Amino acid sequence: MKFSEIERSDWEGLRPYLDTCLLPVTGLSGFEQPWEATQELEYLRDVMDCVEGPYKGRIVTYPAFHYVEGPAAAAAINSVCQKIKGAGFRYVIVISGHPSVASLSFPDADLLLCPESAEGDVMSGEQFKERVARDIRAMWQPEAAPNV
Repeated sequence: MKFSEIERSDWEGLRPYLDTCLLPVTGLSGFEQPWEATQELEYLRDVMDCVEGPYKGRIVTYPAFHYVEGPAAAAAINSVCQKIKGAGFRYVIVISGHPSVASLSFPDADLLLCPESAEGDVMSGEQFKERVARDIRAMWQPEAAPNV
C-alpha cells in the first residue's frame, strides 16, 4: 500500500496491520541523462513489485530517496529509518535496484533488499522473489528462521 492511499481518518484502524515500511532508494547520482533516470526508476518499480504485491496488507511504501552519494547519503537514509520507527513502524525495509546502495550500511533498517550486489552479481527475478520471501519471513518470524 502506498503512503498516499492512506486517509487520515483510516490510519488508526489500519495501523495495527501495517507494521512494516518499505523505503525505496533509486540510487541516482545526478549524472544520468533523462532516459537513464527513467530507466532507473522503472527498474526500481519492478524490484518493488516483488514486495508490494505479495505483502500489500502489511507494508506501506514511503516516498523514495532518489539521489545517493556515499556515506552522507547512507547516514541520511539511516536517519529516516530511525524516524520511521519512531513514528510507529516496527520494521523498515530499504529496497533498491542499484548496486551502489547494496554496498551501504543502514544499521536501523531491518532489511536491505537489492537484486544486484556491489560486486556486480545480479539475481534472476525468480531468485530475487525467493530471497524476498525468505528474508521477510525471517524478519517477521525470527523464531521460525533456520539457523544458518
